[in-house]
Formats: sequence, structure tokens, C-alpha cells
Amino acid sequence: MTQSVGADSKPESGAYHWQCITENAAFAARDGAGALMFQDRMWLLGGWNPRDKVYFPHICNSEVWSSTDGDLWTLENAQAPWEGRHTAGYAVHDGLMWIVGGDCNQGHYQNDVWRSSDGVDWELVNEAVPWGPRAVHYTVVFDGWIWVMGGQTIPQFAKAPEVFYHDVWRSKDGVDWELVNDRVLWRPRGMIGGSVVFGDRMWILGGGTYDTPDQPDRIFYNDVWCSKDGVHWEQKMEDAPWAPRQYHEVAVFDGHMWVMEGYNKQGGNRNDVWYSADGVIWNELSDTPWAPRHAASVFVYGDALWMVAGNNMTSDVWKLAWR
Repeated sequence: MTQSVGADSKPESGAYHWQCITENAAFAARDGAGALMFQDRMWLLGGWNPRDKVYFPHICNSEVWSSTDGDLWTLENAQAPWEGRHTAGYAVHDGLMWIVGGDCNQGHYQNDVWRSSDGVDWELVNEAVPWGPRAVHYTVVFDGWIWVMGGQTIPQFAKAPEVFYHDVWRSKDGVDWELVNDRVLWRPRGMIGGSVVFGDRMWILGGGTYDTPDQPDRIFYNDVWCSKDGVHWEQKMEDAPWAPRQYHEVAVFDGHMWVMEGYNKQGGNRNDVWYSADGVIWNELSDTPWAPRHAASVFVYGDALWMVAGNNMTSDVWKLAWR
């Protein structure tokens, strides 16, 4: 059953079907792994699993995996030259795969930028971006630029002045960065996986802030914002019908924006799935068969929406497509 909010021209719920491609892919369980579509393959980059000392001896790893069907995965690089990380910035831009910044799980901030044409050989483009230090930022490719916005420092993991960002930066080459807006209208946030470019606009859907020593309560949002230029932002909704969340995944699939899973203080990990054609009218695709999770890896590939791994800490792969 589809739960409707308003009169959206939506697909019928029966038109979609989740299929479990595998419950145990070749890669070890992880969350926060990068998810990129490149050269007609799904690419899974790095990830986090502190309980697995074999594949994640340093909490995060720098593995690179690829697949054309979600079932068979090839280990393209067992240890890429970039330091292991998760929930970083991931992008496909200018015919290359990019990793933009990182996290702070190694006791420092990863303020570097890397790129690759094949997932095997990686080039260090920038080792000290001007917008560092920060983690859990939101990364989008739009209008020929790589955009970085939001994020924060997390002093209990890596020393730095406590900062919650709501600024916008962009770059064409990963080397030279331009500060587009140093204080946008939306409140500071990060922890948004994937990205949404829809209707010739960049979109921010929910997100939140991680707890810090001075602000011990996490903040969760369910507002909706969009912009054509990164300078001027329009709030489409202050309170969307989906629960406030962070570490969720967003995507564009089948002519709609999608918000999936995530973490919320009241309910913990989630497995709800929502979609919208305008950012205002949202519909829930109910009866999700996969386990609640956050920080999953989501792909749009082969006329389907893919949900892979995440904080359920299994290496499962699911596919949503038309029946």
C-alpha cells in the first residue's frame, strides 16, 4: 500500500517490487561506503566496520569493489592509496571518480581529494582543501562543478575548534575551491548520503548534526531546500511527512526524489522509503522487506534503485524495480 500525502502523480505501489539479489555479497559488511555509478558499473569505495578486525584493521578501509549485476562483485583494489574512510564526499565528474574529503576516525581530518579513471590507479589532486577541517559534509555534482556544503568538526574524534557549517563551496578540478556562500539559510547540517540534482536544482533533504562535547544532543531535520546556484536557497518544506533523520540516503530515480532509511533518536535505524516529484508532496512506499539501517550505499542503475549494505552490518544487496 502506498501512503499518499496530497495529490501527487505517483506510481502505484504495486508497480514496484524489492528483490533480494544476495544476502551475502563478496565484500565484508560495512557502512558509509561510497557508492558511484561509473562506466556502467556500480562502484563501492571504502567503508567502516570497527568490529571486523580482519578487513577493517584501522576501523575504515580503502577497498574498491565493482559490479554489473549486484550479485557478483570484483575487488578492483584491495588497498587504494587513499587512507581508509567512510561517509566522505563521492562524485563522478569530468569523466572520473572522485573522493572529496573524508572523516575523522583516524584521529585527524582527511582534507584531501583523489580521482581515478579505473578504480585501480588513484591520483592525489589536493592534500589540503581550504574548507577543512570538516567531516560528514554533503557533496553534489551540478552544473559542471563539484559542490561541498555543510558538515562539521567532531572534536572528540579529532581535535579542532567546534564548528557546525552551513556554507557552500565549489570546484571544477578539486584543486581550486570557491566559497559560494558562507552562511546559507538552512541550519548547519550534514550526514546526508548520496545526492539529489532534480529539476535543474540541487536539493537538501533532511540531515542533522553529530553530538559534540559542547552540544551533546544530536539534531535531526526533515526540511526540504533547493537552489539553482548555491547562493539563493528556497525552502520547499519545513516539516516533511517523513521523520527527521541523519545518515539517510537520497537519490533520483524514476522521475522522483527519494529519501530512504537513516537514523533517528526516537526510532534508531529505519527502513522507510519515501518519494516525491516536487519536494512538497511525499508518498511512502511501505512494506520494505530489508532490515532497518543507516549509512547504506545506494545506486541508480539498470532502471532500478539499489540498496546495499549499511549499518545493519550485513553485506546484503536489494533492488527496487518495476514489476
